[in-house]
Amino acid sequence: MANRIEIAAKIGDARADVRKRKIQSMGFHVEDVNLVDIYTLDDDAVKDSELDNVAAMLSNPVTQKAGINQPKAPEKFDYAVEVGFLPGVTDNVGTTAREIVEDSFKRNLKGQAVYSSQVMFLSGNLTREDVVKIGDSFSNPVIQRASVKSHDKFRRDMGMDAIVPRVRLHEEPIAGLVDILHASDEQLLVIGKQGIGNPDGTRRGPLSMDLAYMKSVQAYFQSLKRNPTDLELESIAQTWSEHCKHTIFADSIDEFQDGLFSTFIKRATNETRWDLEWEQNQLLIDMVFVLLIPQIQESYIREKIKLRKCYLQEE
Repeated sequence: MANRIEIAAKIGDARADVRKRKIQSMGFHVEDVNLVDIYTLDDDAVKDSELDNVAAMLSNPVTQKAGINQPKAPEKFDYAVEVGFLPGVTDNVGTTAREIVEDSFKRNLKGQAVYSSQVMFLSGNLTREDVVKIGDSFSNPVIQRASVKSHDKFRRDMGMDAIVPRVRLHEEPIAGLVDILHASDEQLLVIGKQGIGNPDGTRRGPLSMDLAYMKSVQAYFQSLKRNPTDLELESIAQTWSEHCKHTIFADSIDEFQDGLFSTFIKRATNETRWDLEWEQNQLLIDMVFVLLIPQIQESYIREKIKLRKCYLQEE
């Protein structure tokens, strides 16, 4: 069973005040907003005896109160909305919390281990449809989930559900081969523009590679006497993309034969680096003249005086 550490404010929460004004500006009749930060831990992440220490690490005892597997809901509210990340999405807060636990216990946790979310408790003249819209407004459906419970259901369930957004792969991933060795120019164009074909006839999305690029890839694998895997072809397309390679930005255009990238960005960077190095060298030379030359001159004069005295004594 996963463990939930819930952290609520003991004093006024400025985040909740801002959230309340935002919801009111959206036209909803909300009277009060309370926020509770949630850290959900895998059941095998830490021992039960260590949960109190983890809760203490993740909360401020002066301004916050923490509960372990106990909802920290306010006494009065009408709806609760929890927003958390979907499986596979980077959870920076959860990752930081995991690192805090690892540093404290001097051991590495398995996988993500700690997942962050936040519950928003709403009070006011609201319908469930209103609350769903509010939840959607404060979450991104591409990377986040928003769960809604009424006050009564929240009390019956003794809180929100303990959801662990762990990635679960039910099939063993297999790298398939993409037949390009004997593909015609038309077939190469289709692969480059529409993507690798699936067994059902659909395609996986454009590789953004024109015919010249695809023919280069074809020639390379012809030299290896084998077809590329789909993973290899996707990786080549990624590293050859405009984002990584600047193929268009670096190509010649109009009077700029070296391309916009080399003519402006790269050249300006090199000139700035050369100017900086020249200034640093000049500064070093100035320091030599200012600091070392007088010392050398003084030492030279002292030695010359010594030699003069020795010469006079001999006379």
